[in-house]
Amino acid sequence: MRIEPAHADDVTALSELNNRFSPQGLTLPRAESWVSNHIDDYRVVRDGHGHVLGSVCLDDYSPSLVELVSLAVLPEHQGKRMGSALIAAAVDLARRRGYPELFAVSFSDNLFQQSGFRFGDINRYPEKRARYAKVSDDEWTVGQYH
Repeated sequence: MRIEPAHADDVTALSELNNRFSPQGLTLPRAESWVSNHIDDYRVVRDGHGHVLGSVCLDDYSPSLVELVSLAVLPEHQGKRMGSALIAAAVDLARRRGYPELFAVSFSDNLFQQSGFRFGDINRYPEKRARYAKVSDDEWTVGQYH
């Protein structure tokens, strides 16, 4: 499985993949404009024809803090370790960019724990709270990478 940077022509596919899971509350909706502004922060898995099967993105809050967001894999390709590979790629990208702290908010607790994250307190990240003030308290589970 090869993970690679996303390209500008992936914007629509990335937005659609992410938004496929937002009605269930598994991802936050991402407009194409948001994806386009973050295209260099995305990593993707493609099939043999170049179609996006899975993706992940980094969303920075400051030079010292970044969040792993928009982890999504097409349902028919889940269970093939793509999510784990995408998380590893995001962790590697965050390290190469010099972020000392990486966190994720997810309902996929086991996946993130197996990838090196551990539970943390959302109150440690007031930047996240402020950015997503409309999210209810019962939706917060934070994983910190260590």
